[in-house]
Amino acid sequence: MSTKTAAAAKGSKSRKAETGKGGETGFGKETYLRWFKEMVLMRRFEEKTGQLYTMQKFGGFCHLYIGQEAILAGMITAIRPTDRLITGYRDHAHPLVLGTPSKHVMAELFGKMTGTSKGKGGSMHYFDKQRNLFGGHGIVGGQIGLGAGIAFADKYRGEDHVTLCFMGDGAIRQGMLHETFNMAMTWKLPVVFIIENNNYAMGTSVERTSNVHDLSTIGESYDMPGLGVNGMRCEDVHEAIAMACAHAREGNGPYLLDIKTYRYKGHSMSDPQKYRTKEEVEAYKKQDPIESVRATLLKNKWASEAELERIDADVKKEVEAAVKFAEESPMATEDELYNDVYAEKNYPFEKD
Repeated sequence: MSTKTAAAAKGSKSRKAETGKGGETGFGKETYLRWFKEMVLMRRFEEKTGQLYTMQKFGGFCHLYIGQEAILAGMITAIRPTDRLITGYRDHAHPLVLGTPSKHVMAELFGKMTGTSKGKGGSMHYFDKQRNLFGGHGIVGGQIGLGAGIAFADKYRGEDHVTLCFMGDGAIRQGMLHETFNMAMTWKLPVVFIIENNNYAMGTSVERTSNVHDLSTIGESYDMPGLGVNGMRCEDVHEAIAMACAHAREGNGPYLLDIKTYRYKGHSMSDPQKYRTKEEVEAYKKQDPIESVRATLLKNKWASEAELERIDADVKKEVEAAVKFAEESPMATEDELYNDVYAEKNYPFEKD
């Protein structure tokens, strides 16, 4: 990360005062423990999700977040609870890190009434109004314009929020992105565009789909500032997002972050992954963010191996309880089709 970026992040008000600061990063025990817990929950939830999918406990498309956890862990310690979040279809981990109970996230996968969207959204359409999660969107790039719209509404109302609009590296090929970038910069909207760049749009690499390989520069024709970020390090992600949010919150308009990460699993559960080698995957696993945070906690004696194993065990129990809750929850009845369609609860439907 550049000196300018690091300095800006250091001055951000998003980082809370901590006890036990030390090491080389300036982050302390409380932050590292939170990062560890958040990432372990995401990892174990997604591992169980993959297992359940192969058991045909639920259907449809399923995109796992395994390997990319540092992005959301670094984000959650850098933003305010009132900030908004919108993303694409690789979205199981987003509600988890925002605090949505894992049992309701799991129930949504199962299509149950106790799910976050009453089972109507499934794997690709998570929403949580209470926690300002505006989806989960299955249309590639469809969330980009919506993210700018949310930011426009906040600016119009004079509210002090920033919208974080996530997308994959494949979504940046959509025309929606360029229309949105132009409008967002023209109106100086408080939005941070975040590319979760795992280098593959399904099975096609960035190098094969773009003349520009440094995706942090794609907003330059609109004078949008951008930054490339190491997405395998929570520290780098936190600092970059804190800096970008401060930039947007101060009225300077959008910021673009190209956060380079890697997914250990396929694009979806049906992906044979013939476009990459096992050696490439293993090379990225050596940078695993959970193991990196674990090493920092142990090195600074902020936690013991036994304590970290206990956290992992507790998370596994939580995930198993979430599965039990989902399996035992009721399916939606037919009349539920007519609910949550219009704002007016008694809108005159033709039901017969």
